[in-house]
Amino acid sequence: MSYVKFEKQGEIGIATIDRQEALNALNAEVIEELEALVDELEKDTEIRCLILTGAGRSFVAGADIKSQQPLDVDGGRRWGQRGSKLFRRIEKLEFPTIAAVNGFALGGGCEIAMSCDIILASEKAKFGQPEVGLGITPGFSGTQRLPRRVGIAKAKELIFSGKMIKADEAKAIGLVNEVYAPEELMDKAIEMAKSFTKNAPIAVKYAKALIDRGMQMDIDDGIMLEQEMFAMCFATADQKEGMGAFIEKRPAEFQNK
Repeated sequence: MSYVKFEKQGEIGIATIDRQEALNALNAEVIEELEALVDELEKDTEIRCLILTGAGRSFVAGADIKSQQPLDVDGGRRWGQRGSKLFRRIEKLEFPTIAAVNGFALGGGCEIAMSCDIILASEKAKFGQPEVGLGITPGFSGTQRLPRRVGIAKAKELIFSGKMIKADEAKAIGLVNEVYAPEELMDKAIEMAKSFTKNAPIAVKYAKALIDRGMQMDIDDGIMLEQEMFAMCFATADQKEGMGAFIEKRPAEFQNK
């Protein structure tokens, strides 16, 4: 692929958006390559965690403005649907996902970061949803994910103003989990990914599903779902291995079974 590089480090996948001449802005070609990557990730039985980052000094500086400017209503609808569908597929990947935001994460860049489970940021990272300054709203689900992450009032402030915020403020409002020096960002992302992959894959998958689905439910329904998926864990070999290893005081060797 021309714009999306992918490598595996054991059970960790690292995807890098690399369109540096446009600060990694999302055009149709980048979206197409990300769609192809997600096609593969949805079928991959080895990956336990994905790290998404950007090449150069930008994470993703937004959706490509030149390609959007001539769109009519129907074109705008199809473009918004395409980006939102892709980001929802990223969000619904069964394994954990980490956005390692190394620079600008604006518009579609902030939106794709929010489709990941965890956002880690470089001290040089900047976040924002500046779309209203261009005469449009966020179109890749930013109006839905940002308030779910930072609360309604703060999301309205950021979206209505279109202002850009630095990494420390993004952490303070709950958008970002941690902020690191630029040279530490990827090492810290890999370290976090390893802290996920060392655990029972099925249990991690179930836990992610419970949190994501439960947040959209009445709490009583969410508790019932948790009870059922908790019970399902006892049908796995990994549960037997994990508890056996604990009792025997040895490291567990999970097989994703």
